[in-house]
Amino acid sequence: MNLIVERVEVWAARIEDKPGSLANILTGLREAGADLNFILARREPDQPDQSVVYITPLTGDAELEAAAILGFNLTARVHSIRVEGQNQPGMAAQLAAQLAAAGLNLRGFSAAVLGTQFILYIGLDSAEDAAKALTVLQAV
Repeated sequence: MNLIVERVEVWAARIEDKPGSLANILTGLREAGADLNFILARREPDQPDQSVVYITPLTGDAELEAAAILGFNLTARVHSIRVEGQNQPGMAAQLAAQLAAAGLNLRGFSAAVLGTQFILYIGLDSAEDAAKALTVLQAV
């Protein structure tokens, strides 16, 4: 299988859980030139009126400076792998099974298909787990 597998840095920011908060923070990143590949925003169940937004990638000084001003920090809790390739029925199940066979417990698993291609972001708990997942997936 011909997969593109790479480690990615994920940035996170807390935002108010109200209309316009996500739009405002994404607009600030756009104005700094950010071309984001992945955005995940969700409410924080244990913190009323708060949400968290995760993004990747950030490149260049202008993007990093804008992200810092907007409250983004490189997350130390989530270690992520990005996988891209030709979609086939059952691909997500196959990759998840291979990671499970390697003893990896996944923190997050987000996938989408566009046309004939899939893209998958996998969150792991440690840098060691991410390195192991990278090795497993590069061998597919």
